[in-house]
Amino acid sequence: MRPVDSQDDGIGRRTGSPEWLGLVSSGMIKQFLRDVDWGEVDYLIVDTPPGTSDEHLSVIQYLAAAHIDGAVVITTPQEVSLQDVRKEINFCHKVKLPIIGVVENMSGFICPKCKKESQIFAPTTGGAEVMCQDLKIPLLGKVPLDPHIGKSCDEGRSFLIDVPDSPATLAYRSIIQRIQEFCSLHQPKEERTSLAPETQQNVLDESSPS
Repeated sequence: MRPVDSQDDGIGRRTGSPEWLGLVSSGMIKQFLRDVDWGEVDYLIVDTPPGTSDEHLSVIQYLAAAHIDGAVVITTPQEVSLQDVRKEINFCHKVKLPIIGVVENMSGFICPKCKKESQIFAPTTGGAEVMCQDLKIPLLGKVPLDPHIGKSCDEGRSFLIDVPDSPATLAYRSIIQRIQEFCSLHQPKEERTSLAPETQQNVLDESSPS
């Protein structure tokens, strides 16, 4: 794994964040995705905020020429999260972006001593599993809560290496394998390379909460 070097102090300050609006935000996304020489990479993963917005459309537009393999949709078990995720899935369908699958994060907590599982965020409507069955979308896996994840991240270490046998690590490895299998079989389609301006606005209008 080879990091990308930055020649300045980064974006924003340690105690603050940049305030990007409209064209400024779109311009920065373009700069990151199209004006950076990423070199030869195995995978380029773009982490986007929840919801459907101009930023999501910008990411799809600027990466279109590279043929996006698809989207991995992340949710938590409770219905309030699933409601937003259904809108995300509808957005992906509208822009003809393949959905690789759904990952249910914070999916229970397994006690490290007694090995008993507790549902911290109760899946009152069946969680991601039922939603994926209803929408006929692959469920890539469920990642349980694990305090080691936060500890490893704070220390800048790989969680997968520090606790290789934890349930969360095993879930991550299974999810990664399924994503790799999808990408290796995926064939780019030319019709996904662009969206007309009127289509972009329709997508945002229909995906926005009523």
